[in-house]
Amino acid sequence: QVQLVESGGGLVQAGGSLRLSCAASGRPVSRYPMGWFRQGPGKEREFVAVISGGGGSTVYADSVKARFTISRDNAKNTVYLQMNNLKSEDTAVYYCAADRTIFATTSRKADEYDYWGQGTQVTVTS
Repeated sequence: QVQLVESGGGLVQAGGSLRLSCAASGRPVSRYPMGWFRQGPGKEREFVAVISGGGGSTVYADSVKARFTISRDNAKNTVYLQMNNLKSEDTAVYYCAADRTIFATTSRKADEYDYWGQGTQVTVTS
């Protein structure tokens, strides 16, 4: 139903910034909460941020709060993750996800999400 493609990952020095994009296709995702998750080397997948369908509500993991900003442009069917003051521990594959549940909330739980992208690698060097 929905395909998600992440882009914008790459290699950046600690303290730098990077902006990830998640382009959705197949159907509009304006009613879906959209989340970002990440998985570092040898680590479990973890929640990063989520934004409500209308963009009026956001939730962040404590580890990225005040550094990352999630946003969306529903006219472009795209969600973004602005990452500032990047740290080495931010190194991970970042995944975009969509929650199609009719009465979906801004969940931190990966199993609440129905559609996933293939991920984009973010590497932060010292």
